[in-house]
This record gives sequence, structure tokens and C-alpha cells, in this order.
Amino acid sequence: MQARHKRCITVSDDALKNVKGPTLLIVGGLDTPVLELNEDAFADLGCNEKLCIVPGATHLFEETGKLEEVARLATDCFKQHLRPCQ
Repeated sequence: MQARHKRCITVSDDALKNVKGPTLLIVGGLDTPVLELNEDAFADLGCNEKLCIVPGATHLFEETGKLEEVARLATDCFKQHLRPCQ
């Protein structure tokens, strides 16, 4: 599922269960509709997954410091799951 700029693309529950790679879901705590979609998707994932809720953030993370928090969460995930090229 990808949500950005007030549009949401969803995938089926069966497709979510087939996800094998590490998956990070990041959603603003004040973005109620998308938060619910992410919670539902998180429950259906069958992989190494993490749901991060950014408190006080709306859909586009426009609040002071919130987009930086998203970048930090994503960077931490990349560092944990990606290896440098040889």
C-alpha cells in the first residue's frame, strides 16, 4: 500500500500475506483514515514488519520536525536491512 498526496493505492490481503521482504509502514498519528488502512495492512503482512506512528503528524508530515522523523525512521530501517554493495 502506498499513500501520499491524498490518494491511496491498496493491495489485497492475499498479496500482503505474500510479502517476504522487510516492510516499514510509516503513518501520521493524526491521519486517521490512513492510520486505519496501515493498521489493517500491518495485521495482514506475513514478513518482518514494523508499523511506526509519528505522533502529531498529519498526512503529508508537514508539521515541524515530522518529515525529519520519517527520514530517520526510514534511514534506520535501511541501515538494518540493506547491505553495502561489494
